Amino acid sequence: MRGVKLVNLGLPKSGTTTLATALEAAGWRAADHKVRRIYTREPGLGGTFIARQMYLGYFASGDPFQNIDFYDALTEISVLKGEASLWPQCDYALLKAMRLARPKMLFVATWRPAADIAKSMRRWNNLGEDRLPAGTIPGLPHGFGHEDHELIRWIEGHYAMLRDVFGDDPRYLELPMADKDARDRLAAHIGRDLPWWGRANANPDRLPREEKAN
Repeated sequence: MRGVKLVNLGLPKSGTTTLATALEAAGWRAADHKVRRIYTREPGLGGTFIARQMYLGYFASGDPFQNIDFYDALTEISVLKGEASLWPQCDYALLKAMRLARPKMLFVATWRPAADIAKSMRRWNNLGEDRLPAGTIPGLPHGFGHEDHELIRWIEGHYAMLRDVFGDDPRYLELPMADKDARDRLAAHIGRDLPWWGRANANPDRLPREEKAN
């Protein structure tokens, strides 16, 4: 299958950059948050957010991938910056549109325990302290997310929603990133060897190694 073959539906700080790094090392073009200018000469496309391009494609034609089909995988698809708050992985209409546009497409949801993701969010560029509560996010309305229990409930709710949507669909893989067999499970899911596996985009070095997150 040409074009986008896999989409990660995991939340930020769940291992999205590790996933992108592993797929890039395996020879795939992986989109992590923004469209890289090295992959497109289309005016005005390079440097834009993946999430925005997905919504532009969806509202133009129903196909969220029409503007970014030069990628093999989309590994971080949300954005929360300034007035931009776009979360395709939390939007049922976008999930359905993705499946309709590419019936054979694979999905993965990078996963870490909700408390660990929440802790990492708080320590990453004020994501949990300021930006999430100030945003308007599916499942986390404006003003919520200041407290740990609110973030944890939102995170747990997101992954529960994905399990409900996909059920036992073999095209979907929830991937606990810290599991010893995570690399092998992902390789089997995409049918491709993964020459690299590790941690990428960890929190600042002031944190103990065991508390760093992807």
